[in-house]
Amino acid sequence: MVKLLYAAALLMAVASAGSPKQLCPDDSATPVPAPTSKSPVPAPTTVSPAPTTKPVPGKRRTLIVGHRGASGYRPDHTIESYTLAIEMGADYIEPDLVITKDGVLIARHEPNIIGTTDVSSRPEFADRKKTIKVDGVEEAGFFVSDFTLAEIKTLRAIQPMADRDQSFNGKFLIPTFEEVIELAQRKAKEIGRPIGIYPETKHPTYHQQLGLPLEDKLLATLTKYGWNDAQAPVIIQSFEPTNLRELRKKTKVQLAQLVDGGDWDPKTGTMFADTRPYDWVVAGRNGTNLDLLTPAGLKEVASYANIVAPWKRYLVNAVAGKIGEDGKAADVNGDGKVTDADYKMVPNQKLFDDAHAAGLKVHTWTFRDESYRLGLDYKGDPAEEYIQFFKLGLDGLFSDHAKSAVEARNKYEQSLA
Repeated sequence: MVKLLYAAALLMAVASAGSPKQLCPDDSATPVPAPTSKSPVPAPTTVSPAPTTKPVPGKRRTLIVGHRGASGYRPDHTIESYTLAIEMGADYIEPDLVITKDGVLIARHEPNIIGTTDVSSRPEFADRKKTIKVDGVEEAGFFVSDFTLAEIKTLRAIQPMADRDQSFNGKFLIPTFEEVIELAQRKAKEIGRPIGIYPETKHPTYHQQLGLPLEDKLLATLTKYGWNDAQAPVIIQSFEPTNLRELRKKTKVQLAQLVDGGDWDPKTGTMFADTRPYDWVVAGRNGTNLDLLTPAGLKEVASYANIVAPWKRYLVNAVAGKIGEDGKAADVNGDGKVTDADYKMVPNQKLFDDAHAAGLKVHTWTFRDESYRLGLDYKGDPAEEYIQFFKLGLDGLFSDHAKSAVEARNKYEQSLA
């Protein structure tokens, strides 16, 4: 549902902006436009070196994943974005994987590239625009499976979020999965520390229905680069349990079960049982995403995955700072909008404990620096959110702003030393 809400925000952005804007599926579950008075987060002019602090003996160190690279500063899923995240100190980088007409895995957030590339401005591809259903939801746009790799390589990436720096639009190429692996391995040698990859199989049921399955090509690519074993710095993630079960039969790399979220009770922060993995929908299986997070569900997840990665609102619930006459969250900070900044954040320690008791690591997504994405408790300071999750026992996180994540981890670890 978080994904569906973000898709809806995309459509609003496309309608209101001069150029299409694709929003990502893991934005705030209240997808409202950013305050128009807020300036875009500037791209750093200098890059901080990789962190020099070392893990505190006997203490868990939270893994930091550059979410689509350094997507808070550069168009996402580009070599430049991944490189910046690595240079900021990210432990892993995250390529979302989709597949071209000629069977090549590339890094894009969605099969629909209308909002993450300049394809809409290319008259030679105008006839490729169409409306189809992806995971049962109708979308209009341009879809990777209708393009060859050679055609994809003529396109350029754009920043999908309107409130972020647009100055890099049209400058960066769309990378293949192989190019992302080559970057990670090369940078690891250059800077002298491991750099991992955290690929997501995007919409695996959809791709199977197209006759373009992702899994075997993903594993073959990992094998080609010597990264298809239990020791490889690789974690494969998916929202679809069936996809991960099939992967577990074929590989020993770490697997992460993503858990999507939807709406919640603003008075208590309790998540509603209103979303389901799409493979369950197709198979006719009963249940919702909440079932994956019960003690029994977590035990089932642990039978095929190493990590459970629910949306962060399951782990720290959002409780409205004020309830309006309509029974919904009201504007607390007076900016005329209802955003994350109008919610108090209440930890759900039990979910951490249940997951760890099942033998799973806990990862979550997505951390962002913009003040309207930060709960009331954090007072506009991204470090406060990170540190809250570190104290709760978080094992890994995805961040659009790797520099902030690394700095917060350093601060937290120094407090433990």
